[in-house]
Amino acid sequence: MNKYKIYVYAICKNEEKHIKRWYESMKEADGIYVLDTGSTDNSVNLLKSLGVHVTEKHYNIFKFDEARNDSLKLIPNDVDICVCTDLDEVFNKNWRKELENIWTKDTDKVRYNLNFTFDENGKPLSTYYIGKIHKKDSYTWTHSIHEVLTYIKPTKENIITTDKIEINHYPDKTKDRHFYLKLLEEAVKENDKDDRNMHYLGREYMYNKIWDKCIITLKKHLKLKSSTWKEERSASMRYLGRAYMEVDDYNEAENWYKLAIKETPNIREPYIELANLYYQKKEYALAICFLEKAESIKKKSETYINEEYAWNETLYDILSLCYLGIENKEKAIENILKALQINKNNERIKNNYKIMMGK
Repeated sequence: MNKYKIYVYAICKNEEKHIKRWYESMKEADGIYVLDTGSTDNSVNLLKSLGVHVTEKHYNIFKFDEARNDSLKLIPNDVDICVCTDLDEVFNKNWRKELENIWTKDTDKVRYNLNFTFDENGKPLSTYYIGKIHKKDSYTWTHSIHEVLTYIKPTKENIITTDKIEINHYPDKTKDRHFYLKLLEEAVKENDKDDRNMHYLGREYMYNKIWDKCIITLKKHLKLKSSTWKEERSASMRYLGRAYMEVDDYNEAENWYKLAIKETPNIREPYIELANLYYQKKEYALAICFLEKAESIKKKSETYINEEYAWNETLYDILSLCYLGIENKEKAIENILKALQINKNNERIKNNYKIMMGK
């Protein structure tokens, strides 16, 4: 017999290719509620055919937090635990059993693992904790994009963290997300003191290769009084380093990468990016120094800040090339074998290995 009443809720727009897989994962719940925000494919009919409770609502100006809050309102008041997911996500089996084992009447929210990206063999690359399992009346969604659950009770928030619940992210990479930039620009225009939105806007400019605005915006983020989270500050510094490399200002890029290391000396990412800069400049000994420092860091950040390149074959790939650059063939081969051990299907690295071995 189930200990708690558990409902899943989500928002949907044109997700028909994911729905059956998502439903099979979510059906461990007592009920599933979806707010459709304007699908033009067969999403609504497909969800209803599976017994999902569907409500449709069109927005003149779409904001993620508003839609999430509207979807949360669909959940019946007899709920004990709300579980928010996206339709491109899939829980590992028996998630409900694990959730009921750890939940107590005093729990407000549960943090669990999101496997955000995978290699071609299905092994998680980017993994971090998220917290979208919660009490209904303890939270509201805030931020129009990259929305977040915000605790609204006067009492101290009680959060449980578990590694026994995992959810896997399988995004549709063809889906149009160009509107993210506009939403972020509007959000910053409404409140230019919000450090979170400022950071995300700078990152979005980087993704869109708008380097001048990327640089200006990320510097604004770092100057905000509310910008205190070191990992996010370090990420802004790294993105500044990337932007300056793109505009061929390697000195400025080097300065920002060094500042990122100073901000977060315990994470790999800034060391690897600085090492890559030195590799590009053919300063191989310096690159090796920073790559070996990165390798000595064994614990991955538990936040969304961690990036694939810090934990896949990239580090050993660059190390092998740097050792080749200083004519240490033995070390070059040692590291390229480590890279191939992580990803045996990387054709460029395989070809480099053949060249090193004289094949």
